[in-house]
Amino acid sequence: CATAVIVLILSLSLSPVLCASQQTVQSEIQQGKGIVGQSFSFQERVIKSGNLLYGELGSIANVYPGKRGKITLEKRFENRLHLNNVTRYFTLSDLQIDDAGVYTVENTDEGKKTKIQLTVYNVVSKPQVTECDSSSCSVVCSVDNKKEVTLTLYRGEEILNQTSSPDLTTDLSLHLEVEGKDYNSTYSCVAANPVSNETVHVPKCCSEDGRPNDADSGERTRGMLIIAVICVLVASGLVGLTIYLKKRRNGHSQGRRSEQRYQNWSRVDNPNLTSVYDTLLLHRMAASWDVDTA
Repeated sequence: CATAVIVLILSLSLSPVLCASQQTVQSEIQQGKGIVGQSFSFQERVIKSGNLLYGELGSIANVYPGKRGKITLEKRFENRLHLNNVTRYFTLSDLQIDDAGVYTVENTDEGKKTKIQLTVYNVVSKPQVTECDSSSCSVVCSVDNKKEVTLTLYRGEEILNQTSSPDLTTDLSLHLEVEGKDYNSTYSCVAANPVSNETVHVPKCCSEDGRPNDADSGERTRGMLIIAVICVLVASGLVGLTIYLKKRRNGHSQGRRSEQRYQNWSRVDNPNLTSVYDTLLLHRMAASWDVDTA
């Protein structure tokens, strides 16, 4: 019994120490965030010698005294991983989504290990606001869904609605219907993830009484008037061109007939004509001309 009591006392006295030790180990894992296409530096200096490990792959780069770091595993890190000569941090460039994971920097100079949980994100897309539905004074705001993206609707600084989804195959969208009493408020749609955000302002498409915005209505009216004037001008131009071409054709026809008549009479008056056939032809043409002029 005495032995059991001693064991129990020891276990109770050691349990806080073990818990504190576990918390210390967990707290040593740092969180890092990177952006696709950009670079990320692991914040642990390696002055003379050290290694960089990645997940279950083990060492992917190492540094020896007087030598530069070099990649030893995984071709996908080739030409992207190096030791910065100024900061002495391992730096991974041209980040990709699948570069995420747990990295360990071993600083052998000081016998220190630092774990870094790297998460890589895409830059968030700019939200799109669909054309106003003036019948209900409403708009829809949407954005491409990526890792940890949230879409939020604001009225001024107040959050009206917010959405996110782990299903990255569907877009995020929020519907906003503006009531008359809130018409003069400012609305915005914000897409954000842990590394970036994009904001668009929601346009006003209705007046306080629920009718289409006067400015938009006036612009549409002016647009219709301009189109109508252009149509009238084009139609008038076509009519004028048709009349001009018709008169021109008539003038050419009359000119040809006059010239033909003149030539015919010239031949009749010409004393050098000796052909009986020509003489008869001229008389016939002259008679025909008399009929035409009658």
